[in-house]
Amino acid sequence: MQVDLSGKVFLVTGGSRGIGRAVVRKLAASGAQVAFTYQRGQAESEALEQEVAAAGTGRAVAFHYDVCAPATAPALLQGVADQLGPLDGLVNNAGITADQPFHQMAPESWQQVVDTNLNGVFHLTQQAIGGLIRRDASKIVNMSSVSGLRGSAGQANYAATKAALIAFTKTLAVEFARFNLQANAVAPGFIATEMTAQLDERVQKSIRSMVPLRRMGQAAEVAEVVAFLLSSSSDYITGQTIVIDGGLTA
Repeated sequence: MQVDLSGKVFLVTGGSRGIGRAVVRKLAASGAQVAFTYQRGQAESEALEQEVAAAGTGRAVAFHYDVCAPATAPALLQGVADQLGPLDGLVNNAGITADQPFHQMAPESWQQVVDTNLNGVFHLTQQAIGGLIRRDASKIVNMSSVSGLRGSAGQANYAATKAALIAFTKTLAVEFARFNLQANAVAPGFIATEMTAQLDERVQKSIRSMVPLRRMGQAAEVAEVVAFLLSSSSDYITGQTIVIDGGLTA
């Protein structure tokens, strides 16, 4: 899908690898100026900056940022504004898992996932919202998951945060519609990433057998949907969750 995001400025959290990396690539290829954050992947982030620069379309600038350190959010946003200009959209993509059976889940594992996947989104979005609503039109895309739509054994912490993000997204959509801000969520299913590539082939085969389309999705396929939701083509779509799962939840 071709969308024109020329002149737009976006911030993508967790953009150095996986789905986030694909989103950064797609937005830059569509002409956008893209700030993205990383916590540990400095080498990957620098390589992505160079890749985008070599492509000659758009721009990508990496910022070190810990979503669990909300006091640093204002400095991040100021840095983005100084280098790229005011934000037109925010993609809350950063997230982690810490899977354990519920009866064995340590409180620390619960809290770590909640702090990263939910509280981190709250703090950064709250800091960014003032600037977003001052734009003529702005967008927020939150990365949820099919785990937030259906039971997922061993993922009580992760599933709870992803379900909460859907409700959070709906509330933002209603509360800020008067400022012409659209907020939507994306719920990927099994997506082929660096992490899934390390799984045993038998496990990968089992995963594929669960999906009606009999394959994992590609990160680029998720990025296409995110780019659409950040474009003017989605101006009448807000408060929705777009599921990208090959029919898993059908």
